[in-house]
Formats: sequence, structure tokens, C-alpha cells
Amino acid sequence: MIHRDVIVIGAGAAGLFCAAQAGQRGRNVEVLDHAKKVGRKILMSGGGRCNFTNMYTTPENFLCSNPHFCKSALSRYTQWDFVGLVAQYGIAYHEKTLGQLFCDDSATDIVNMLLSECEKAHVKVSTRCEILNVEKNEQGFVLQTSLGDYRCESLVIATGGLSLPKLGASAFGYRLAEQFGLKVLPTRAGLVPFTLQDADKATLAELSGIAVDVQVSCNSSSFRESMLFTHRGLSGPAMLQISSFWQPGDVLSINAQPEQTIATILEIAKEETPEALLSTVLGKLYPKRFVQTFIALYEWKNTPVKQLNAKDIEKMEANFSNWQIKPNGTEGYRTAEVTLGGVDTNELSSKTMMAKNVDGLFFIGEVVDVTGWLGGFNFQWAWSSGWAAGQYV
Repeated sequence: MIHRDVIVIGAGAAGLFCAAQAGQRGRNVEVLDHAKKVGRKILMSGGGRCNFTNMYTTPENFLCSNPHFCKSALSRYTQWDFVGLVAQYGIAYHEKTLGQLFCDDSATDIVNMLLSECEKAHVKVSTRCEILNVEKNEQGFVLQTSLGDYRCESLVIATGGLSLPKLGASAFGYRLAEQFGLKVLPTRAGLVPFTLQDADKATLAELSGIAVDVQVSCNSSSFRESMLFTHRGLSGPAMLQISSFWQPGDVLSINAQPEQTIATILEIAKEETPEALLSTVLGKLYPKRFVQTFIALYEWKNTPVKQLNAKDIEKMEANFSNWQIKPNGTEGYRTAEVTLGGVDTNELSSKTMMAKNVDGLFFIGEVVDVTGWLGGFNFQWAWSSGWAAGQYV
């Protein structure tokens, strides 16, 4: 029987960071993970450069059944605390857009930093470890694993959600929560591309690979970013963001000209270039294929703009500013960046991440019902929740 003060299950962002924090307090910590190597989701994130936090992180950037839950952890370990650690290690980074911070070089820098923090804190990290059984007794927890039996006082579950099953995602954390009587809220894919109904797919198939700046709205939430047409449907930051707020059957309202109204653009064109065709005027704003598809879709008159009357322009304005698309669904966990839902936050202490009714059992990171927007927020939740638990395990 191997004895540890703390065992962390899951060698991802939250698990490694929590383990390092606990080890720095003098706790005897071991991290167990079933994968061959640690931090696989970190390594592939941000196109391999890891969008490790966001400069503008606030509790409002998170979805949770209890919107107040994440405030404590986020305020006690902030984005600037993590940026400070990154700077200590001399990792070069840059802001890409909207406060999103990426490594200049590689996501490997973040994984190596986390492993260095664990090493400094004498934390042992064991991979290829299958957890066969977990039980609780008066002394703490007993784990049967493929690497032998363990005993620990504190057990931290940092096993993530169901997103990206190819990287080893599983429902282990949810099953364990339920085993110990904790409520788990329904899960679904978040930050995920949409698939389209057959008719829309046929109409928009020609646009695959084209990106357009849009404002997309659904269920009182709205995002202004890029939308990407794919051969399966709609992707890009705007669509990934709104997917977390979309429910099956909902319609997306897309404003394809959020900068300036089409009415204004056409009125100016009628004055300055009255002989120019509608497709020529719009072609200065959008890719040619996009313009052709929209003209065909709404049967607009591709005439010189001077021939467009007020009714024509009004119709185009409505089509462009409130383009309605009813997705068929999403691509699901296969390509989703996060999992919505999870361990009910009402079961946990917002200060320590410990289960209120199971002494010594902690849940951190994505397994918990806290989901960030796209742009580094989910990593910040990993650092903040991991830090919070690391102070108490």
C-alpha cells in the first residue's frame, strides 16, 4: 500500500497546477493519469501555442448554474498571477486578440513549466495508471490502481469533461462524483462547430473555407467575431462562442455587416459609383463567392446600384442584418473544446473546491459545472480552481 497525503487524478492543467500548489505547502502529492503523457489537451490547444489565459477574465465570462460560484477562486488566483508565473519562467507570449494570451513558441512551454513546478514541490507524476476502484474510510481514501494500491487523506478529481475523446476524455469524474452522492448536472458539448440542415448545407457548401466578420445572437447572448464556413456547417470563434448558449431547435440570428449597415453602404455607393453593379459594391466588403451566394439565396437584383429602390435596400438590410439559420445540431464532443454541465457547484465549497458532504474529496477544472467562453477563460478556471484546492488539500 502506497501512502500519500494527496492524490490528484488527472494530469491536465488543473490537476498539475493543484498538485504543485499542494506540494509547495509540504504535502506529499502524487498525480495519477491514464494517458501515456501529461497535458495532452494543453499541447493541442490554441493551435499548439496554448491560449493560457485572458487579460480580461471576469466571472461574467463563465457559464454555471450558480453564477456566483466561480467568483471566489477567480479573485484569489487571477490571470495576472498566472501571467506572473509565465514571466518567471521566461516564456515569451503575445496577445492575439480580445485579451487572449498565447505562447510565442509552443504549448510545450506551459506543460514544462507545470512539470517544473511539480518537480520543485517534490510531486510525483505517474502516467499509464488505470483507476480500478475508489473507496472512503475513516483515514481517507483507498484507491486500487493498475500501479498498485494507494491510500490518501485528500483526493482531487481533475479528470476533465467529455470533450475530445481522442485525447482520452471520459466520464470518470462524473461517475466518481455520483458514487459519493454528489449531483451531476446534464452535460453537453460547448465551444463547438454547428452542423446545418440539408437545404442550408447545399446552399452554403460553395463557401467552405471563407471567413466573415459577424455578430451572432441567440438566447439573449451575442458575440462579434469571425464566422467560418466549413464543408459540414458553421465554425470560427463567433459560432464556437454562441454554441454554448444554443439549445437544439434554436435559431441563430446573424448580422453579416455589424460594422456599418448595408443600407448606408448602398446609399453611399448610389452617390459615388451609381453605375457599379450590386455584386461589385458588395465585393469590396466580402469574398466574391459569399456575395454570389447571398444574391442567389435571396434573389436580389444584381443591377447597377442606382436602380435599387428603397424597398430593395430595405430587404437587403433585413437579410444581411438578421440572417436566420437553424442549425441541425453540433459536431458534438468529437471537436468540442469544452463540456458544459458537470459536478453541481452547489455540492462544493467555492473557497476550497471540496465536496460539502464528503470530507477530503475535491473537484477542480472542467469536471465542475463551470465553463468559460472561448479565449483562455477555461485555462484560467483550471489555474484558479486548482490553486484554490491546492491551498486546502
